[in-house]
Amino acid sequence: MLHILHSTWGNNIENVPDQDKFYQELNILLDSLRNQTAYNRSPKKFAAASRPYPDYRTIYAFEQCTADITPQDCGSCLNQSALEIRQCCDGARGVRILRPSCYLRFETDPFYNESMVETILHPPISTAPAPSPGKDDNTTRKDDKTTRTIVIVIVPIVICLILALCIGIFIKIKKTRKSKTEENVESDIEISTVESLHYNFSKVRDATDNFSDANKLGQGGFGFVYKGTLSNGNEVAVKRLSRNSGQGDTEFKNEVLLVAKLQHRNLVRLLGFSMEGSERLLVYEFVCNGSLDRFIFDPIKRAHLDWEKCYKIIEGVARGLLYLHEDSRLRIIHRDLKASNVLLDGEMNSKISDFGLARLFVPDETQGNTNRVVGNTFSVKSDVFSFGVLVLEIISGQQDL
Repeated sequence: MLHILHSTWGNNIENVPDQDKFYQELNILLDSLRNQTAYNRSPKKFAAASRPYPDYRTIYAFEQCTADITPQDCGSCLNQSALEIRQCCDGARGVRILRPSCYLRFETDPFYNESMVETILHPPISTAPAPSPGKDDNTTRKDDKTTRTIVIVIVPIVICLILALCIGIFIKIKKTRKSKTEENVESDIEISTVESLHYNFSKVRDATDNFSDANKLGQGGFGFVYKGTLSNGNEVAVKRLSRNSGQGDTEFKNEVLLVAKLQHRNLVRLLGFSMEGSERLLVYEFVCNGSLDRFIFDPIKRAHLDWEKCYKIIEGVARGLLYLHEDSRLRIIHRDLKASNVLLDGEMNSKISDFGLARLFVPDETQGNTNRVVGNTFSVKSDVFSFGVLVLEIISGQQDL
């Protein structure tokens, strides 16, 4: 069954067990294929591979881009397709997504012949002599059956490759090298994306009632956080950054763009930014239940946290941290993971906040009142240690263990 969105997609209605673990394995496979596809120097811009999924089935995946786009656009197109998988077909064991410039498909049953794909990518030089005319009928029938199988597998792939090759040749003949106008197109796309994240400063200021104390939600090492209500009625959380960032406007926008692309159910979503003079604001989704420390260190609220809810919170933080360290487009070290930087939504799902903010400040800068240095000494291990401390605090209800 197909539906039309920004892309055309279809899915297998059978669901997979342990969906989060399945999609973790799938993302690793797709990330690997994405680089192989985007930076394939030949006109045949595609890649296929498989990855075992323990206690279920092997995952088979195929990705392809048209030859007329750059490696960066190819990677971006395939990455957007990967992000749509759970939006359109969460839990499905097979999905196909077709966009104007790229195609992505995965299944838990093989849908391509691995040896045939390898033959197309690296065709062997044949030295075998011509067959002798004395074959019997059985051998001939077997050869015919094999030939039909090869045709069925290869023909669709070859047609796609020929189409991509023709488009590439046409563009190469029309323009032998990229003109300045074409170079500016990519820059314009980036600028357009950044501007789509930009919020009018005065409107954000009005939404927080000029950053009034009544709307203040808390204070962190990077500045104060305020609750705001936009003119359309949407509630947001606005972080007013301290004014000691060492970056210019362009660098700041680029870093915001990178962080905004990190999306996971256990991360607080960055909606955009706003700037005016030395003022820099980050606009986040509003998470209604506030920070975790208000629950685990409050004897009254803590009584509502049974072990099932505590386990759910711990698991969510672990999943969000794993995404930042291993599965995101960037490797992000949080550097300040603690209870006040973990927010809880209406269903008590945990969401890590302030991830990536250290990228917006100069190295070796002390984060305000956190007394933690942001520098090269931090690594994944420091986040894991902080996670262990957080788990102990959740279990014991004691702060600063």
